[in-house]
Amino acid sequence: MTDAKDERRPAGELEASVLAALWAADAPRTPGQVQLSLGASLARTTVTTILTRLYGKGVIGRRREGRGYAYFPVQDVQDAHGLTARRMHSELDRDSDRERVLARFVAQLSPGDERILRNLLESDGR
Repeated sequence: MTDAKDERRPAGELEASVLAALWAADAPRTPGQVQLSLGASLARTTVTTILTRLYGKGVIGRRREGRGYAYFPVQDVQDAHGLTARRMHSELDRDSDRERVLARFVAQLSPGDERILRNLLESDGR
């Protein structure tokens, strides 16, 4: 017998799937439309919960459609890299001592990542 806990998806996998469905869409999508596009056996309420959480994080926007909402990705998070960058900013914003958080982050970088970060900072990060 398989433990239900073992069947759970890794953290973030559902969010990534929902975001991918929104990125692939040509217009805002309702939770029911997102559920259909995923082709998975997810309940609509689960999809709605994920969309609500993503909206709360500022990763997606929404507009009123009927009695509910239709959701769409925000412009600065149009890909997985944008989402990761947004998460990094969110985590940084949670701590009042930004300098200490950044110092610890940099101290834990591999030499290769440190070199990449240094190059990005020297070239204005663009």
